Amino acid sequence: MEDNKIAVGLDIGTTKIVAMIGRKNEYGKIEVVGIGKAKSLGVKRGVVSNITQTIQSIQQAVDEAESVSGVKIEEVVVGIAGQHIRSLHHSDYITRNNADEVIEDVDIDDLVNQVHKLVMLPGEEIIHVLPQEFKVDSQADIKEPIGMYGGRLEANFHVVVGQVSSIRNIGRCVKSAGLDLSEITLEPLASASAVLSQEEKEAGVALIDIGGGTTDLAIFKDGIIRHTAVIPFGGNVITDDIKEGCSIIEKQAELLKIKFGSAWPGENKETEIVSIPGLRGREPKEITLKNLSKIIHARVQEIIEHVYLEIKNYGHETAKGKLIAGIVLTGGGSQLKHLRQLVEYITGMDARIGFPNEHLAGDSDEALSSPSYATAVGLLMEGLEKEIKIEEVVEEIVNEQTEEETEEDTTPKVEIKAKPKKKSFFEKFTEGLKDFLDNAE
Repeated sequence: MEDNKIAVGLDIGTTKIVAMIGRKNEYGKIEVVGIGKAKSLGVKRGVVSNITQTIQSIQQAVDEAESVSGVKIEEVVVGIAGQHIRSLHHSDYITRNNADEVIEDVDIDDLVNQVHKLVMLPGEEIIHVLPQEFKVDSQADIKEPIGMYGGRLEANFHVVVGQVSSIRNIGRCVKSAGLDLSEITLEPLASASAVLSQEEKEAGVALIDIGGGTTDLAIFKDGIIRHTAVIPFGGNVITDDIKEGCSIIEKQAELLKIKFGSAWPGENKETEIVSIPGLRGREPKEITLKNLSKIIHARVQEIIEHVYLEIKNYGHETAKGKLIAGIVLTGGGSQLKHLRQLVEYITGMDARIGFPNEHLAGDSDEALSSPSYATAVGLLMEGLEKEIKIEEVVEEIVNEQTEEETEEDTTPKVEIKAKPKKKSFFEKFTEGLKDFLDNAE
C-alpha cells in the first residue's frame, strides 16, 4: 500500500469529530480504510470554544482511525463552518498588457489575487475566491476564458469570508494534535462534492447540510457554486427545545428525538405516550409523541424558513436562477422522520435525502453512507483529488524532462494545467496559516 495515495478527511463538528482515511481503488471509487469518531466537546455552533477539549477529541478520533487502518496519519484536510462565515459577490477586472496574446492561467491568477486584496471587515479573512462567469472585452457569459484573445478580462466572483481567529483556532487544534494541515475547505462545499451529482449542479440545486451546531447551505447552478451560507443552528437546538419543553435531561431528549421524533405533528395520535425514567427516585415522566413532534416541528420550521430565505435571496424565484433539481438534504439532522415532506411543504421545491455513497466503493460499510458522514467523505475526496493532481504534475514533469531538455516556459504551464484552479488560491491561504502557526510556536 503506497502511503502517498492515502488521504485523510477530518470533520470537526459540533456533535462529533470524524477522521476518515481512504484511497482510490482501481475503479476510481473511494475505499475507506479506517474511520475514527469522538464526541466533540469543545465546539459550539461550528466554532472551537475549548481548545484543550477539541485537541483531545481530535487525537481520540485519529487514534481510532489509525488503529483500525494500521496507517499513520500525518496530514489532514479540515472543514470549516460556523456562524462567522459569510459570502459576498464581487466583480473585478484586469487590463492586459498585450491584447494580442492568448489569455492564460496567469491572467486568471492575477485577477483572483486582485480579489484577495479586497479590504474586509476587521478580523475577517477571505477563505475562497470562486470565479463565476468571465467577460472578455464586451463579450459576457464566458465559462472558460483560457485560450481567448482580449484586452480586458473581467469576472464575477463568489467570495467566502470567515473570521481569522476562528480559522486560526482550528489550525492550532490540528497542529497541537500532532497533525499537518494540508488544506482547509468550506464544509458545505465538501458535503456538496460527496452527495451531489454533476447533473444536479447543472440544473440548479440547493444543498442543505443540517449538522449538530450549524446548518450549511450551498447553491449550485450551471455547474458553478452560486451562494453559500452557514446558519448558526442545527440539530442541537431541537434537542435543547425538547429538554426545556419536557423538563428532561439532554441525553434523554437526544434519544427521544432520534427514536420517536418526527417533524410532522399530524401523524401522531394523542394516545401515543412514552414513559421516561425519572431522575434518582423520582416518578417517571410521561410524554405524548404529539407534543414531542409539535416541539420539533416548530424548531425545524424555523431552520427551514431561514434557509429558504437564503435561497430566495440568491434569486431562486427569478427565471434565470430557478433551481430545477430542488433541494438535497444531508447531515445528521436530515435523518429526522418526515423532514423531507416538511421541507417540500414549506419551500414548494422537490427534495431528497443525500447519501454520500455515490463515490464510495461498492463493498463499503453500510454505516459510512449515512448522511451524517457526508462532510467527512467530501473532505476525504478533496484530499485524494489533491494527491492525484500533485502526482500527475510530478509525472508529467518527469516525462517531459526524460524525453528532452524542455524549454523553460512549458513546465510552469504543465503544472498549472494539472492543478485544479480552485485550490491554488487556497494553497496560498493554507501556507499562510501554516507559517502563522509555526511562528506562533
